[in-house]
Amino acid sequence: MSLKLNKLEKYIGSKGPLLLIIMDGVGFGKMDESDAVFLANTPNLDKLLQSKLQAKLLAHGPAVGLPSDDDMGNSEVGHNAMGGGRIFAQGAKLVQKSMESGAIFQSNSWGKVMDRTYRGGAVHFMGLFSDGNVHSHIKHFEQLITECANRKIHRVRLHILLDGRDVGEKSAISYIQPIEELLKSISDKNGFDYKIASGGGRMITTMDRYQADWSIVERGWKAHVLGEARHFNSAEDAVQTMYDEDPKMTDQYLESFVVVDENDKPVGKIRNGDAVVFMNFRGDRAIEISQAFEDKEFDKFDRVEVPEVFYTGMMEYDGDSHIPKNFLVEPPAIERTLSQYLCSEKVSSFAISETQKFGHVTYFWNGNKSGYICKELEQYIEIPSDKIEFDKAPRMKADEITEKSIELLKSGKYKFGRINFANGDMVGHTGKVEPAIEAVEAVDQSIGKLLSVIDELGGVAIVTADHGNADEMFTIKNGKKDVKTSHSLNKVPFVIYNPSSNNEIEMADVENAGLTNIAGTVLNLLGFENVDDYEKSLIKIL
Repeated sequence: MSLKLNKLEKYIGSKGPLLLIIMDGVGFGKMDESDAVFLANTPNLDKLLQSKLQAKLLAHGPAVGLPSDDDMGNSEVGHNAMGGGRIFAQGAKLVQKSMESGAIFQSNSWGKVMDRTYRGGAVHFMGLFSDGNVHSHIKHFEQLITECANRKIHRVRLHILLDGRDVGEKSAISYIQPIEELLKSISDKNGFDYKIASGGGRMITTMDRYQADWSIVERGWKAHVLGEARHFNSAEDAVQTMYDEDPKMTDQYLESFVVVDENDKPVGKIRNGDAVVFMNFRGDRAIEISQAFEDKEFDKFDRVEVPEVFYTGMMEYDGDSHIPKNFLVEPPAIERTLSQYLCSEKVSSFAISETQKFGHVTYFWNGNKSGYICKELEQYIEIPSDKIEFDKAPRMKADEITEKSIELLKSGKYKFGRINFANGDMVGHTGKVEPAIEAVEAVDQSIGKLLSVIDELGGVAIVTADHGNADEMFTIKNGKKDVKTSHSLNKVPFVIYNPSSNNEIEMADVENAGLTNIAGTVLNLLGFENVDDYEKSLIKIL
């Protein structure tokens, strides 16, 4: 793709590199005891926030392509927005539009799902089971189940991955009960056979990402396909039993389970001739289970049995590797990303994070595309994440990322670099305040070290975030404290650190500024005019 940028007349950029630092999950909270960012000792961030070159950015809702201001942002749409420079319909909004128009039911993949059932197979709906609207939405389960009933599909099974992360940490039963009522109503009315067949907590069952822990996917395979896990008479019984066994248990860590009949036989193993629909619209935690179903030479664990099924995702989760091969809803077409423009202009760059967020600074940043845009100009570095609960080691890989980034900056090879520190998000998801404070402090210390190198090299840094999380660790409703493990709806910081500035730039007045405004700002700071249809730059050249 041939793309062209125009040089700015009054500003040529800095002598040294431009470094974009993304503090994942660090927003502006209430500055009280619920706000781990506020409680943390952050001298570097505090100093940055005194700068004139700063703004508070929207990182959720319509500003990043999600349906409403009630929809929290996430790292995927956040990095799409930052790297794409424009607002694209995302996630739930994209799926819902397809359902409202009926396009999803006219898709080739839905037709193949129906064909399997007409030949006697069952439909299996599998995915994150909540209304968190980050990976999936329970109303999509309801809509597809209802469509199956309308089309007189006789056998439907659900494999539910319980949330407790993007919603209340012990809210699973509130989602299970109404779905059970719907399934029973359809079955009783039509003589059909609709049941929940298996499930488990999202951090234990099926939903691993970035190949961090394939045993999670293996447990899911055993439950959904082989019928091997703890046996219960119902999903509600499974959840309540595990709550009773461990009062501290939360939904995301619930064991895998299988629902069985009166003879202790699994009610819904996935078998030859069936169709499987993975309901997540977000890709990161959907890719590995898709590979387990689709890869003929799969070797990550012993699948024991590999039923011949038609497998489809809600969306295509990896556009370059085409995972999965079949999907119900077309993904947003994100072309002409910032990195594509920079590569066309021969601007060298690097991207670095640990495993938990490596895909965000590469795949999602590049518009849902795997691999390099130009390997001669780019360097992608993944620091392997430790396989440990994040609250147990809240520094995560901040030190290693910082050390490697300093090496890359000092090499003189790169004009632009982007870093994601996962700490604020991943530790924030645990709902534990003290570790979250430590996580934010680790990131702040890393920022201090990086800014010193920017000083030394005569460069510029941008410090920002993709969404909030650690800034809202709990809420209080009717006097009751509720632990909050999901992302926040808060704005996020955006600060330009320009130590060698001769006051050539100042902040522009941008209405409803959000993450999509970052791409144009990066272009300006590198000495280029903004792209015509990108969102406005956050700065103006004096």
